[in-house]
Amino acid sequence: MSWASWTTTGVYTGRGGVLTDEAGTVTGDLTVHTTWTEREARVAVQYSGASDWFTMSGSPVPCASEEESRELHDAVVEAVRKGNGATVPRLPGPLV
Repeated sequence: MSWASWTTTGVYTGRGGVLTDEAGTVTGDLTVHTTWTEREARVAVQYSGASDWFTMSGSPVPCASEEESRELHDAVVEAVRKGNGATVPRLPGPLV
């Protein structure tokens, strides 16, 4: 079984924050974490330094490779910085 994960700390949300499944909208200084296993990527966020993780709305997403999951993580970090109730973005092209 293949897997990979990436974590980016100190990501400040844009106005309108990030939409999560468990806590609604979260704003401020967040840590973004993406885990890829086989053909799926899961994205979670937490307030930096906290212990609770929240599923970012739109997660999990189909993701065919480790490389695509890294691209997805980078796109998620950018979406968090933009805010506007960010959800997990879809990358162009097939991810399956």
